[in-house]
Amino acid sequence: MKITRPLKRVPILNAFVHDLTMAELIAGMDEGLLLTLHVDSLMKMQKDREFRDLLPLFDVVTCDSQIMYFALKFLGTPVVERVSGSDYFPLFYAHHRDNPAMTVFLCGGQPGIAEIAAEKINAKAGRRMVVGAYAPPFDYDRNPEEIERMIAAINASGATALLVGLGGGRQEKFMVKYRDRMPGVKLYLPLGGTIDYEAGTFQRPPAWITTAGLEWLWRLVKEPRQRWRRYVLHQPPVLWRLLQQKLGLYRDPFGG
Repeated sequence: MKITRPLKRVPILNAFVHDLTMAELIAGMDEGLLLTLHVDSLMKMQKDREFRDLLPLFDVVTCDSQIMYFALKFLGTPVVERVSGSDYFPLFYAHHRDNPAMTVFLCGGQPGIAEIAAEKINAKAGRRMVVGAYAPPFDYDRNPEEIERMIAAINASGATALLVGLGGGRQEKFMVKYRDRMPGVKLYLPLGGTIDYEAGTFQRPPAWITTAGLEWLWRLVKEPRQRWRRYVLHQPPVLWRLLQQKLGLYRDPFGG
């Protein structure tokens, strides 16, 4: 970590984000654990205590949601800007394109997609920055042998940064639980769907849609079968909880 100033923690429900800019994150973080907090992960922290309890272990927690950015303004505790993982990663590899000490392993996505992403990232970086990729099966976390294969592949690659796209909550648990077994990795990036964005298998919305806080709707329209539970059933209750926080009525479900 090169960020020298103390980062202000801004509370939101039973979690928090750090108030920092994208430029500070890009220039100041080349090791440690990053978490880009969005509405889905915030909602999971209302039900999954193990996930919530990992939060203090992350060196930087960003506001990765325009809805959360608006909510923090509504709560009277604004952050300077939204710092999303999908915006961050292209800037990250552009920043480190001439830094041979920064190499990346992509872990996640559907079979073959991470390899496509790796090829495109390396072409943009002008060097072999992504040095390995692996797509574990969905139930990887219930298969000790699969976990061993993942760790072995990451270590064999020699990567110093690990981008994990294994699903919100699950990817963070994997990183924290097994980081001591991956001594060469210095920077941990749980960035969800970034592998699909970099591979070009899922198109990012126009900037005005993101700025308006409607990226969730764009994703729902594009992938209704995959996204409806998340955006229609799981996430709306967070708005009620945020209103409770504004009124001083919110209570941490875990008593924190």
